[in-house]
Amino acid sequence: MEHRLLEYFIAVGEDLHFTKAAERLGITQPTLSHQIRLLEQELGTALISRVGKKNYLTQAGSILLEHARRVVYEVEQAKLEIGQISGVQRGQLRIGCSGNHLLESKLISFHRQHPGIALTVLELATEETRAGLLANQLDLGVVFLPLQDEQIISRPLYDEELVLAVSALHAYAELPEVTLEQLARLPLVLFPPKFYVRQLLDTACAEQGIEIRPVMELSTMESQVQMVLHHVGGTVLPASYAQTLTGANRRSEITVIPLAEPVPRKNVGLVYRSSTFMDPTLQAFIRHLTNDDAHPSASASKL
Repeated sequence: MEHRLLEYFIAVGEDLHFTKAAERLGITQPTLSHQIRLLEQELGTALISRVGKKNYLTQAGSILLEHARRVVYEVEQAKLEIGQISGVQRGQLRIGCSGNHLLESKLISFHRQHPGIALTVLELATEETRAGLLANQLDLGVVFLPLQDEQIISRPLYDEELVLAVSALHAYAELPEVTLEQLARLPLVLFPPKFYVRQLLDTACAEQGIEIRPVMELSTMESQVQMVLHHVGGTVLPASYAQTLTGANRRSEITVIPLAEPVPRKNVGLVYRSSTFMDPTLQAFIRHLTNDDAHPSASASKL
């Protein structure tokens, strides 16, 4: 079974759409369909079934996808290890992040030190980063912990806490801090429930018997801030992101207010597969992330 056929099948198995998979692979759709048929003939069973206009993995296809990902991952790890013997370093790192603000300053300083290494950073929910690591689509992640998976190693970086952002004209803007009870009385624009920041807030409120009912749910912090600027309501943000609203280019229209104890907080950590080969490029980035002195938000967020 050719390694190339496995890569083709993984693309189809993940997209379940031949045209999209072909575009991702840089080949034509008929060529891709032909290659999948060859793979099915070699295995003597159907891997993809079509019901109506949708494609689905057969039971055999699901089994192959799991093993194919493992094979491709091991081949990539072997290439990295062999490359180190040859003195060759990878030129790219793929990173999943629960919010680009968690990495912004680190990315800038790392790029200045290693301009030849391309960094691809995708803003993903924690579960999406976990899936990307296991599917060999990411090299590492920066997420809210814990992330429970026996195949993944977690390394704590710093603690992140939540804060309230309101219009500077809001009645709460003069308060030194806001309790969760006060928060619940506000019209709020929050993340949808699948996001960890929302789950963290909901859990903290539930522990005190408080229910939060947002007037709007939006998937990006930028859009939530826009709603604050337009007086739709307040929003709850990670403190490290809120710092970007009150830094050198301060938005005088927004006021950031700490939440009273018990403040919803969670650890931010670095995650990667336990079987990942630690080549010099990956080691350099991990060292950079774990250097507290180089992380401006760490000193503000650490407990």
